[in-house]
Amino acid sequence: MTISKYTCGAFLLSLGLLTGCGEKFLEETPSDQITDANFYRTQDDAIQAVTASYSELTKEGQYNLALWGMDIMADISTTGGGGGSDGIEYTQLDDYNIPTTNTVANRLWGGCFIGLQRANLVLQKVPDITAIDPEIKKRCLGEAQFLRAKYYFDLVRAFGDVPLFTTPPSGPAAVNIPRTPAVEVYAQMEQDLAAAFENLPASYTGADLGRATKWAAAGLLAKVYITQGKKAEAAQWARQVIANSGKSLWPNYGDNFKIEKENGQESLFEVQYVSGRNGYERNNVGFAGNEFFAPRGSGTTPAGGGYGFNIPEPDFVNGYQDGDTRKAVTIWVPGDPYPAGSATPAQLPQAPGSPFGYNNKKWFIGKVNTNIWDSGLNIPVLRLADVYLILAEAVGPTAEGLEAINKVRRRAFGLPINTPSALRDLTAATPNFNDAVLRERKYELAFEFDRWFDLKRYAGTPNGLIARMTQQSAFLRTLGIQRGVPTEKNLVLPIPQSEMDANPALVQNPGY
Repeated sequence: MTISKYTCGAFLLSLGLLTGCGEKFLEETPSDQITDANFYRTQDDAIQAVTASYSELTKEGQYNLALWGMDIMADISTTGGGGGSDGIEYTQLDDYNIPTTNTVANRLWGGCFIGLQRANLVLQKVPDITAIDPEIKKRCLGEAQFLRAKYYFDLVRAFGDVPLFTTPPSGPAAVNIPRTPAVEVYAQMEQDLAAAFENLPASYTGADLGRATKWAAAGLLAKVYITQGKKAEAAQWARQVIANSGKSLWPNYGDNFKIEKENGQESLFEVQYVSGRNGYERNNVGFAGNEFFAPRGSGTTPAGGGYGFNIPEPDFVNGYQDGDTRKAVTIWVPGDPYPAGSATPAQLPQAPGSPFGYNNKKWFIGKVNTNIWDSGLNIPVLRLADVYLILAEAVGPTAEGLEAINKVRRRAFGLPINTPSALRDLTAATPNFNDAVLRERKYELAFEFDRWFDLKRYAGTPNGLIARMTQQSAFLRTLGIQRGVPTEKNLVLPIPQSEMDANPALVQNPGY
């Protein structure tokens, strides 16, 4: 087969365009009788096509496997699991010994390209549909623009230069194109998100709740700009979200991670998960982290166990300041009670387990029914707190920047969000303000799969990826724990070997 498995993933409708919908706002539709000749005719067709692009968010190529590695490659967590070959794809990331066959890199590349090519189909086909409400057509195009930008954002941050497709490939030969410079891909993201901002509504109600809004587009655009170091533009879009979205921080940090408060007052965009459907399937509609991250052998989850992956690093846990309420939401520590009445032990069983008794708690919801990987807890892709921290980074220790970061900090310590705190507020005299923002992002967004991306942005500084992980590795050795140290090549992942084999126009990242 000469066609790349993933970059042409949406070249043909026969790939299964409408299957695997993970969104709560739409039902799944059978696809066995859908063809290019009888589809893209009606409003329902347009909506279903958009849903197909959303659906990749729930799967292994995004939030049900691949993006978990972004904290494991950073200073938040280590692999955990049962040792040996258990979770080898994450151990490879942990050790910075990443082969071109690594499952995480393969799934991330594949899921993103399938999702964005489905968005490309929407952008190509939906404009010609006449049997559709003009506002729905506009919304569908905006959703596709948002999703294409989201998938490309993950691709560029993970792999660097990637092939840029703005239309579905016209045939097999059109798939095999070279990598496009990242600056050009970022320019396309900026264009897509600005257009999505104009096309998308400000909010939804009822069955449509959870779709991308104009404020999701604005917030993601701010993040795209800050990632490139375009601080003035990042500040401009962050201000729009803060001033006009109607969103506000939950007074209680933990409310961001409760099923009953999904798509709530702080949320700008979430992956929509549904319980009771998965079984042992990670390419469906339920979130697997409830099982995978639960303390190993704890008996707290549908499997009666918990797999104990994504284990918090001891220096990360010890870095919480006294009184930070985020710790209890994010981390199992020894002595924490399990729902069944027992307590977290000082050392969790089944090597490597968790030698210090720490586990990832943020995505734990306990036993929900007989299915094993069926958590319905949504994963926030973008929250207002993230936007406040983007603004703080963009404008520095000005009055505006200090107030932005201090709102996040006050909430973290259980204080009134809008009331200055002499004890907790940072000031213009705070040294190394950028470092303070990066630290705040670490604890505010822990296990929301952003940390590796953040550290890469600071490459070459004392708090960048290589310096920070070298420091952490030295600390862990004092505890008898070996951890790999990244080099320059680890600022990106390898292009999957399957893609290199299929597309002779691709060039591998240096060092792989």
